[in-house]
Amino acid sequence: MHPARRLTWLLTSSAASHLGDGIGKVALPLLATTLTRDPLLIAGLSATQFLPWLLFAAVAGALVDRIDRRRAMIAANTARAVAVGTLAVLVAAGGMTIWLVYLTALVIGTAETIADSAANALIPAVVGDGSLDAANSKLQACEIVGQTFLGGPVGGLTFALFAALPFVLNSAGFAIAAAVLLGLAGSYRPRREVREPARLRTELADGLRWLRGNALLKRLVVVAGLLSLVSELAQAQLVLYALDDLHLSDATFGFFAFAGGIGGLLGAGVTPRLVRAAGRRVVVLGGILGCGAGFGGMGLVRSSVAAAALFGLFAAAVVAVNVVLATARHTLVPGELLGRVLGVWRTVVWGAIPLGALLGGVLTEALGTAARTFAVSGLAMLAIAGFASVALRRFPLDDKSDSAVAVVHQEPGL
Repeated sequence: MHPARRLTWLLTSSAASHLGDGIGKVALPLLATTLTRDPLLIAGLSATQFLPWLLFAAVAGALVDRIDRRRAMIAANTARAVAVGTLAVLVAAGGMTIWLVYLTALVIGTAETIADSAANALIPAVVGDGSLDAANSKLQACEIVGQTFLGGPVGGLTFALFAALPFVLNSAGFAIAAAVLLGLAGSYRPRREVREPARLRTELADGLRWLRGNALLKRLVVVAGLLSLVSELAQAQLVLYALDDLHLSDATFGFFAFAGGIGGLLGAGVTPRLVRAAGRRVVVLGGILGCGAGFGGMGLVRSSVAAAALFGLFAAAVVAVNVVLATARHTLVPGELLGRVLGVWRTVVWGAIPLGALLGGVLTEALGTAARTFAVSGLAMLAIAGFASVALRRFPLDDKSDSAVAVVHQEPGL
């Protein structure tokens, strides 16, 4: 199958998955606010969604280095479809509690560790000799369009109409994502140097050892982890910021996120051009500065229009950073180790999200408003930009071509 066709199948599946996920990520916190307005419990929901990345990301990475990555995505998306479908039934029956919301978020997050790890590990094999920057930008665009540009408004509107409806749509999105992957022909089991797999503990150690031995990637994971931690201080409070500080309704909260979708699309569209014009280091540092300016500004304004525009700035900036970091992983990590190294990466980076969410809840409770938490988060990200400029100053990020790297990483039998 031609690389362009393989990428189309993967992107179509990702688009369906992210659309369903985007609907659910707006509807879940809205559902939680009907059960409680406690900032700590709202932050706890965000923490619960990402807790599996702290607990299982490394194991998920080792698993996707053992099995066919396409089949892993199909199984994980099917599991998410069942979990969210069950939630829809419970919401329609009026039997929800905050703890059932937490349980559903935990199950969805656990399956997500497999689905997202496999999708990211598939990129070099699917692209072949294509551009990794372009492919990662398209994957980011699918995420932004699905989760924010479309999923956010649909989640808010459908929840306002009938509370169970967004979860029905969420479940359908995951089911479609699993079905579409059946069209992605070929074997996507990673190449291994030995016939019999080593013990899981040994393979996990191999991924950690490789990451620790690569000075550049080790610094990038620290920067990404810090950015993840401080951005989630505010992200976990977004629903309270929109409803209480900006006085938006449940329905218009989704359209507030729409601005983030526009920003994310712009970021995904211009990042490859920015990389060619200025280099990846400049894009990373500029992106972190943009993230800080966006969230810091949101903490200072009281206009919903201005806040939405600043949220769009944050989204564009964080997408630019994510594209460069994803390309760095694909460029530096051998294909047979990619799942394990990605698992360690996400244990650190996504594992920081639950901690940041809980700290954000404590901070909002202490400061009195979510807007002040956004201001603190923005200032912290500006500090991270300064740290990153020092930590990365001796390391080139543009010394390898995508084409050469993609050929090395291409899996057999494709």
